[in-house]
Amino acid sequence: MTELLTAAQMRAIEQAAIESGSVTGLELMERAGAGVVQSVFEEWPELGQGAHRAVVLCGPGNNGGDGFVVARLLRERGWDVEVVLYGDSERLPPDAKVNYERWNGPVSPFAAYLALDGWKADLLIDALFGNGLARSLQPLGELFWNLEDMVDCFPIEFGNERGRPAIVAVDIPSGICADSGRSFPHADDHYRFASSAHLTVTFHARKLGHILEGGPAASGKLVVKGIGLETPKPEDWRKDRAETVKLVEASHPSWLRKDVEGHKYGNGHALILSGGAGHTGAARLAARGALRIGAGLVTLGVPGSAQMEVACQITALMLTRAGTAEELAKVLQDDRINALCLGPGLGLKRARDLVPVALASGPGSGPGRAVVLDADALTAYADAPEALFDLLHPNCILTPHAGEFARLFPDVAAKLKAPATTGPAYSKVDAAREAAARAGCIVLFKGPDTVIAAPDGRCSVNAAVYDRAAPWLATAGSGDVLAGFITGLLARGLTPMQAAETAAWLHIECARSFGPGLIAEDLPEQLPRVFRNLGL
Repeated sequence: MTELLTAAQMRAIEQAAIESGSVTGLELMERAGAGVVQSVFEEWPELGQGAHRAVVLCGPGNNGGDGFVVARLLRERGWDVEVVLYGDSERLPPDAKVNYERWNGPVSPFAAYLALDGWKADLLIDALFGNGLARSLQPLGELFWNLEDMVDCFPIEFGNERGRPAIVAVDIPSGICADSGRSFPHADDHYRFASSAHLTVTFHARKLGHILEGGPAASGKLVVKGIGLETPKPEDWRKDRAETVKLVEASHPSWLRKDVEGHKYGNGHALILSGGAGHTGAARLAARGALRIGAGLVTLGVPGSAQMEVACQITALMLTRAGTAEELAKVLQDDRINALCLGPGLGLKRARDLVPVALASGPGSGPGRAVVLDADALTAYADAPEALFDLLHPNCILTPHAGEFARLFPDVAAKLKAPATTGPAYSKVDAAREAAARAGCIVLFKGPDTVIAAPDGRCSVNAAVYDRAAPWLATAGSGDVLAGFITGLLARGLTPMQAAETAAWLHIECARSFGPGLIAEDLPEQLPRVFRNLGL
């Protein structure tokens, strides 16, 4: 498991190492600076050949201390290096002050660079604030806008007379909140208050801000460099699972592999409820996803008006009439149905009629059946979300996108939308955790940075960013397929958290397997290839 750290957790890990006597703060700073230099040469080998010019922007904290190390190491390689300091050298923290003195070279005043016409350098190092910035600093707004403009609008061009440098951020682009990925507002509120980079070099582990919100777009390429800190053992992760945020990674094959002696009912029976005539496509997408992901049987529950339409479109999927609450209750007398999906194309009125039946207790005295609520099943309760929460049980999964989330949790969404004036800013992780605690079940808050949270505080992020970016998922019906994936895995016996995490990870893998031109129908058909790549 890969943990995503907050700034406070990273500081605690560093402080624990220093207090143990295994390393000093100066040694960590030296390793961090060396890691940045190494990453630069790995990314741009041509910079490792001969002397070049660099400008290093150093801030008033330990991130600035890392910058002084970078400047010194580049100078030792024969580079022409200019250091610019934001702040007072006499007020630097002790370790940063030592590296300022080790630099022992000229330091330019920062004011001279705010309106500079071109950097006239091949490399620009942003070592201003990193994890340390927790508020807006308006004098830097123009600088940060210029850096963002350089990354977005101009290609790197080494040797350019005016300067088209490679921009490298130390730890995280300055102005990006390390805990949320959010940026502080600019003075005129038109531009985000954060810099951008072609390459970001962080240390020991990724931070939440590298993955959430605007962090990935600002960071460019992300590289993690070890600096000799101890990695927690698996048993240590579980002690603080309510505080830990993990990055969703490939599921263990045993979760997905089928028993050679099994039979279809041993792999579960999923029921997907459909809308009326002309509104059945979303449910059919979900049902196809549930079947492809391995559910033993998948049945579409449809109103009478849609039976002919659906029957003409399906083969391996089954069909039953479940247009009213009474009809659904009758269908659910079959104890072999162990997972339901309601919402895709369902219609708001039908959702209000059918959701209470689907959420009623399961067979016998056990917990309710596993239920995925998506789309219309969520929007139907926009005027009375508490009425929905009263019906939910721990075997439920809610899968809202941002709009649906705001309808169910308007106060939580308002906190997430409010300007981030101080850090650590309220994050999507905070919002999903708060929502899950209120709903009493798993909440999968969709987006490129999908956050999956449980009522007990467990949380994970399924990130379609950096080398896992899957922009093709922004197409009609892809969320319906995800709902089907989750439902199929629930039918197969995965826990709600396992099903949500696994389905979300496979969803991205399918999109990346197909690539550009993807439409929702393609997603389930990529599962066999993805499964083979997993060794199933």
